[in-house]
Amino acid sequence: MTADTATLNPSPALAAAPAAPADSQQHGFLLPIVGGAALAHLLNDMIQAMLPSIFPMLKASFSLSFGQIGVIALVYQVTASLLQPWIGMYTDKHPKPYLLPSGMGMTLIGIGLLATAHSYEMLLVAAAVVGVGSATFHPEASRIARLASGGRFGTAQSTFQVGGNTGSAIGPLLTAAIVIPHGQPAVAWFMVVALVAIFVLYRLTIWVRHNGSAKAKSLAKNHAGEGLNRAGVIRAVTVICILMFAKFVYIASFTNYFTFYLIERFQLSVQSSQLFLFMFLAAVAAGTFAGGPVGDRIGRKAVIWISFLGIAPFALALPYVGLVWTAVLAIVIGLVMSSAFAALVVYAQEAVPGRVGLVSGLMFGLMFGIGGVGAAGLGELADAHGIVWVYGLTSFLPLLGLATAFLPDTRKKRQ
Repeated sequence: MTADTATLNPSPALAAAPAAPADSQQHGFLLPIVGGAALAHLLNDMIQAMLPSIFPMLKASFSLSFGQIGVIALVYQVTASLLQPWIGMYTDKHPKPYLLPSGMGMTLIGIGLLATAHSYEMLLVAAAVVGVGSATFHPEASRIARLASGGRFGTAQSTFQVGGNTGSAIGPLLTAAIVIPHGQPAVAWFMVVALVAIFVLYRLTIWVRHNGSAKAKSLAKNHAGEGLNRAGVIRAVTVICILMFAKFVYIASFTNYFTFYLIERFQLSVQSSQLFLFMFLAAVAAGTFAGGPVGDRIGRKAVIWISFLGIAPFALALPYVGLVWTAVLAIVIGLVMSSAFAALVVYAQEAVPGRVGLVSGLMFGLMFGIGGVGAAGLGELADAHGIVWVYGLTSFLPLLGLATAFLPDTRKKRQ
């Protein structure tokens, strides 16, 4: 992504797209590129969602405890979270466009290891390798979505993120249809998904090499003057950490343990519980898409307020209702709470302009790290007190959204 490679010619990645006006090509929202990044995110997160979806199978096959299941989730998510900010910080100064397809190659290797693992230790190694692939993907793919946004940062980020959430929703369905009936070796079918993702990321890389430098300069020129002072950044980061903790520990209780909760409380089968998990994750995908465009219009803070406090009554009621209302409340919670992440990412990018890779890496790293620590902690609590008790405890987490009151308002500064 150097100046001498920046050109106004359409790249091969856009060759099949309908012709757009010159001004749209240069300054507008480039749907083929943002859509390509979203598609890659869908494929990547479809693979990531497969891992927690096979936890019940692994627990039975390897005679694991809830605590050991939590450690597998922790190894995967912490590996991803620790690497992402460093990758983002390095590529802010030293662009490495081919890192994206190369990182997906690591995911491909991790899937192969997961399909052939014969011990708990090998499961941990496989989870770590898949985590490395995820660490390279998120900050760089998020950067591409922002470059192609034409200044509609929230819309681009939510489109990118909804691809990931859609993949997270489809992953459990594919797992239930392919892996659960045929056992651990069937995990290898997800290698086909990784190969498709490598192809998509290679095409996006070609576009970045031809257009990335010019797009970055245009966005820097048109959006100069944004950002917070040092004290404002410190306060904003502190509040964001609190909000991310509340959001992703609560989300971890669903993505990692919702099937166990449904099996224990309502005696559902593994495959039936996967359908309920799909409904929740599909609602997350739908809510994520709304968060970005709405944030572009009414401001990031307003979206964050709604996404946390709006679900508090439903979260508090969830542990005490029957099966039908559990499904309804899970859908509402996923729909509303998911709108926060795109708003938080773009808010952080606005607070620290010019450091898209670092900020994206930190945000996605926090997401994975908090989710991993949360999954491990919730697993230990479930072993000690039962999974139903855990859902009663986590129902209070959305109330931490009150910390939003302390976020500086970047929207006023931008205007």
